[in-house]
Amino acid sequence: MAGSYPEGAPAVLADKRQQFGSRFLSDPARVFHHNAWDNVEWSEEQAAAAERKVQENSIQRVCQEKQVDYEINAHKYWNDFYKIHENGFFKDRHWLFTEFPELAPSQNQNHLKDWFLENKSEVCECRNNEDGPGLIMEEQHKCSLKSLEHKTQTPPVEENVTQKISDLEICADEFPGSSATYRILEVTFYSIIFVHMSDPGLFVYCCDFSSTAIELVQTNSEYDPSRCFAFVHDLCDEEKSYPVPKGSLDIIILIFVLSAIVPDKMQKAINRLSRLLKPGGMVLLRDYGRYDMAQLRFKKGQCLSGNFYVRGDGTRVYFFTQEEPDMLFTTAGLEKVQNLVDRRLQVNRGKQLTMYRVWIQCKYCKPLLSSTS
Repeated sequence: MAGSYPEGAPAVLADKRQQFGSRFLSDPARVFHHNAWDNVEWSEEQAAAAERKVQENSIQRVCQEKQVDYEINAHKYWNDFYKIHENGFFKDRHWLFTEFPELAPSQNQNHLKDWFLENKSEVCECRNNEDGPGLIMEEQHKCSLKSLEHKTQTPPVEENVTQKISDLEICADEFPGSSATYRILEVTFYSIIFVHMSDPGLFVYCCDFSSTAIELVQTNSEYDPSRCFAFVHDLCDEEKSYPVPKGSLDIIILIFVLSAIVPDKMQKAINRLSRLLKPGGMVLLRDYGRYDMAQLRFKKGQCLSGNFYVRGDGTRVYFFTQEEPDMLFTTAGLEKVQNLVDRRLQVNRGKQLTMYRVWIQCKYCKPLLSSTS
């Protein structure tokens, strides 16, 4: 979906992008000394002007007939998008590992352990509970740090056999990547599938609404079916199942994806994704924030509904407040690890232009604490 939309990609600074929050503009005279500045504070006048701009471009709405077309033919518009921009997908995406170190399995354990320790989780006995067809797992009544340990040995997989994964016992049929010890689902591909694959226990899944996008992934020379699995999937299709059982994923990545979904369908999509996470598994999100430069640039007649727009190529985009993803994830039973607004000033030093970007960055974790205990 929107994962590779050029307007959403953070700037690359020098040889390696610094983590958000590490470069501040204290002297306005130095604004063109770097490509971007973090945590830029907006004046009251600037915020008011942005609000007026959104009110102006939202007055005239897209007619209902066209809105139905954008929904029914969404796959066509995204296929066309990928055909046009196919050469821009396999770029250096190492900035993702800077902002989301959880994507590196060995580092992820330390981050999760620190987070659970800060929340004073306790170790307690497990009890059996049924969790959907083909999958039975022991859910923990309280957090056990042992369940966060990353196994280094790859267990053999047989049909309907019990796999011991830390303190969790999972009974499931064989599925793509079932023998992996760390599984990442990348909803729409952002080149994670071709980065940092040195860990032999890591398996990456990649899904996209566009069949053209998946074809681009599968035909790439770096695509290895033994290490990754790309498939077409509509997040909003409740009848279509994922190729992995519930409770089997360590990480789900949503990079400029949720904003491409009709707002009324977002909650059910998140609910379904959250069920795929292991206890202790995490969703990583980065998406468009309210009053981002891209929102202010829309003209009258491109607004579909409140803060939801259609681009000139027929693809759609929503602009979030900080509270909206929090409501979506917590309603799905996940717990907040991080939820921040990335207000960044990007600079075109050649043209002496300043561009105010607003992104939402979130990390939400599936609790090891059973909600039914």
